[in-house]
Amino acid sequence: MTASSFSLSQHTALITGASSGLGAHFAQVMADAGARVVLAARRVERLQSLVRELQGQGHQAMAVAMDVTDADSVEAGFAAAEQAWGRVDILVNNAGIGDPVKFLDMSEGSWRSMLDTNLDGAWRVAHRASVAMAKDGKGGSIINIASILGLRVGTALSHYAVAKAGVVQLTKAMALELARENIRVNAIAPGYFRTEMNGDYFDTEHGQNYIRSKVPMRRLGQLDELTGPLLLLASPAGSFMTGSVLTVDGGHVTNSL
Repeated sequence: MTASSFSLSQHTALITGASSGLGAHFAQVMADAGARVVLAARRVERLQSLVRELQGQGHQAMAVAMDVTDADSVEAGFAAAEQAWGRVDILVNNAGIGDPVKFLDMSEGSWRSMLDTNLDGAWRVAHRASVAMAKDGKGGSIINIASILGLRVGTALSHYAVAKAGVVQLTKAMALELARENIRVNAIAPGYFRTEMNGDYFDTEHGQNYIRSKVPMRRLGQLDELTGPLLLLASPAGSFMTGSVLTVDGGHVTNSL
């Protein structure tokens, strides 16, 4: 295997939730590997800024408005990408929300909002992508972004954990059925990574103590540490991988009980 095995040249990748955080990082990684990238999110103005940045680096990039809770919005986003570049053969199914609420304080609205975005939305986007991949007969790669909370549970995150556990099982079920269509379906289950949404908390003493006590490697992950797993699953380097869930968490899910 050579470095060219990880190349995404001649591929088109659509990344949901690409306006910030993990999604923006994934878009940069895919573009650097040679893919045409379609950045999808609700905040189009944020997307346009990243598109201009990527284009300034010599990459092919475009933005599409996409609300993963709305089937018409998902269809319109894919249609725009297909009109521009013919087909989407890599999907990074990343869009999601976080809303810590203790179980006894949770409303049905909070529960439904979480599942509608993090599970139903993941299904909605993956289904649209896989139908198109199967129809053109050329296959593709779908990477669902799960979480270690889909494998273990945490306080005040029951709805999030249930949604991400669903994403893990969705990944395995899709992989089983879509292998015959030459569509690989895998997942990445990140632990805690520094992003613009959590940076302030993890800079506090409480946040730092939490990481030191819970994560065997005693630190947060850095976004670049997701690059290798992402490229492995997206590229020919991972051509015999489907139904896998790659945990990238500094050992968090294996910590002592």
